[in-house]
Amino acid sequence: MSKEEYYQSSLRRRKAIREKFSNHELLYSIGKSLHSSYCSLTHFFHTTPDFLIIGAPKSATTALYQYLLQHPSIYPPLTKQIHFFDRYFHRGLSWYKICFPYKWEKFQKVKNKKLGFCTGEATVHYMLHPLAAKRVAETFPNIKLIVMLRNPIDRAYSHWNMMVTHKHENLSFEEAINKEKQRILGLYKKMETDQRFYSKEYFWYGYLERSTYINRLKKWFEYFPREQFLILKSEELFNDPNNTYKKVLEFLKLEKVDLENYKTFRKGKYKKEKMNSETRKKLIEYFQPYNMELYKLLNDNLGWDK
Repeated sequence: MSKEEYYQSSLRRRKAIREKFSNHELLYSIGKSLHSSYCSLTHFFHTTPDFLIIGAPKSATTALYQYLLQHPSIYPPLTKQIHFFDRYFHRGLSWYKICFPYKWEKFQKVKNKKLGFCTGEATVHYMLHPLAAKRVAETFPNIKLIVMLRNPIDRAYSHWNMMVTHKHENLSFEEAINKEKQRILGLYKKMETDQRFYSKEYFWYGYLERSTYINRLKKWFEYFPREQFLILKSEELFNDPNNTYKKVLEFLKLEKVDLENYKTFRKGKYKKEKMNSETRKKLIEYFQPYNMELYKLLNDNLGWDK
């Protein structure tokens, strides 16, 4: 069984266990208590992440992560998106650490087999959460950060299509972006001031908000130096996955390998494939000043909607 197959099988088993026990309140409570004790007693046996993929959602982060799992020196945590630095920070670092491989696995690979060892997770909400950058900086100040950025209009439309597919959205795309501000009003600020508060509505319905990358990247740049970031265009991964993959491996200081197949992961089968042309024109105008500011910050013209 390959690492990728083992990883997917493990995800399915854990999901089945959670669903089974969540229906039994007493057993679920006992299980949580035992798990908390296990975390406290064993967390120091586990490694910590070498990298984080922090965003953006609907920007091929799943594809990149799956490609990385195929590298012989990369070992996955229990799940791709752990949500520690946005949703579960109150559970404590010991809870987070037990999600990662054991130290003996690293020792075996590095010392005995002379192989590299690298691990990390990909929670795409981190880039947007108001407290995530500070939390990561205080916990892992030297960690490497990978950011995937997609044309903001395409990202927003893909995001809306996904919400429709998952039956979380019943408005048209035009209605949804027109009502976005009132739907998410105050939610970002509340997450910023209340460390236990987490708003799924903010992440569900912030179509344009989550595509305005400059506002969130500036916060991350306040806490980390530029050299700890690798900023990638999703379009480059779509068009030239091999070269983009090599950039990531170089950034992580891993041996360069070529994958046999760069297949598509989680390609959405969307209800509506093409955006209204007038809507796109309006969004080009809307995002233009934000994109110009982003290009200046990154010192790189990403060439979106010229």
